[in-house]
Amino acid sequence: MTTKGQWPVALTIAGSDSGGGAGIAADLKTFAALGVHGACAITCVTAQNPDRVAAVQACRPAMVRAQILVVAEALAPAAVKTGMLHSAALVRAVVAALADALPGTPLVVDPVMVATSGARLLAAAGIRELQRHLLPRATLVTPNLDEVAVLLGRRPETLEDMRAAARGLHGRYGCAALVKGGHLPGGREAADIFFDGREELLLTAPMIPGLRTHGTGCTYAAAITAGLAAGCDLPTAVTRAKSFMAGALAHGYVTGEHFHLRQVVSGGRSGLPRAAAE
Repeated sequence: MTTKGQWPVALTIAGSDSGGGAGIAADLKTFAALGVHGACAITCVTAQNPDRVAAVQACRPAMVRAQILVVAEALAPAAVKTGMLHSAALVRAVVAALADALPGTPLVVDPVMVATSGARLLAAAGIRELQRHLLPRATLVTPNLDEVAVLLGRRPETLEDMRAAARGLHGRYGCAALVKGGHLPGGREAADIFFDGREELLLTAPMIPGLRTHGTGCTYAAAITAGLAAGCDLPTAVTRAKSFMAGALAHGYVTGEHFHLRQVVSGGRSGLPRAAAE
């Protein structure tokens, strides 16, 4: 078998979005834009659009496990991302399947708890399972400010709070943290703080006023996962994902009254950024 033109593989374990803007849809579009083959294990089917989540049907834990195992068997993902996990039973199934089939594979956890529309997407027991068993296995966790409040018991209100939160998450769970401050009060920039126990990064991009976005957290975490699958170290993958997000927002498009990210690299080309491929 030739390896000419071979793409790395990334696996996303997340819910569907019938509106096409978040979840599995966002992840697979992001992987493809960055030259990474996307595989998926669907945890839940949702009936949703950018305004609301109307219904959620969880997959059976055995089915989620089967999806992960069969992908690992043939495609050997180089990085994994989790999104919506919905319940304690599904978190346990994912943790066990990763331990069995993909031990040591870089794992990015987007701790999806509440949808942009306000719908709760992870039960309280599921949050406890995520904290006890999934985050200690993770390479990186990517919470927004509200998710930080759940994971640490306090919501960051300033950039210094975000720095303390990133260090607190690393200290409590043992993984690197990317605290996303896009909704920080009064901010003129979308500022994020990364901390991995050694290196701290402040990542900024201009805030685009008036946008009501959907799927940004999924896309950001998927872009980091794509970078890891392509062989980038974690700080590099995070930095390039931030730039990718800035482009996805700047080149977004509108359907009806809804804004959507456009998951392409600079200039509208597909594939990894040049530096990532070197």
